[in-house]
Amino acid sequence: MSYGFGLIIEGLVAILLMVTIGYCTALNNRLKRLKADERVLKATIAELITATEMAERAVAGLRTTARECEGTLGERMMAAEQCCAELNRQVKAGDVVIERLARVVVASRKLDDVQPVAAAPAAPPPAPAPAAPKAAPTAPAPADPKAVAAAARSLADRLRERMGALAA
Repeated sequence: MSYGFGLIIEGLVAILLMVTIGYCTALNNRLKRLKADERVLKATIAELITATEMAERAVAGLRTTARECEGTLGERMMAAEQCCAELNRQVKAGDVVIERLARVVVASRKLDDVQPVAAAPAAPPPAPAPAAPKAAPTAPAPADPKAVAAAARSLADRLRERMGALAA
């Protein structure tokens, strides 16, 4: 029985060795796959690092461009504000001139109404010829100073709106 018992134990050891060899083979295959995945992962990490560096450079470039644009935009805004202020001064000066012109027109009308009438006409007016009825040409009516002032203000307001739209 000693041979039988020894043979059973050696058989069990052989079976356990076979199971161990099978397990080691499976483990070896898993390790190979893990090494291959490690290489792929390293390549992916390298690509990710490259992409991150490129993105950092792009962000730095964008920041520089934004600073330059901010400076240029600030200068243009200041120039536009100065232009608007100058236009406002000119419009106000134009309003003053129009008001003065309106006063001159009012004063000239008053003077036209007060002019002395001649004592006797030098020659009698010519008699109208009997022709087909035509509209007689009339002298243009003098402009109303208030209407002139209102038109000038309207023009000034439109100019302000246009310049405001251009400045924006």
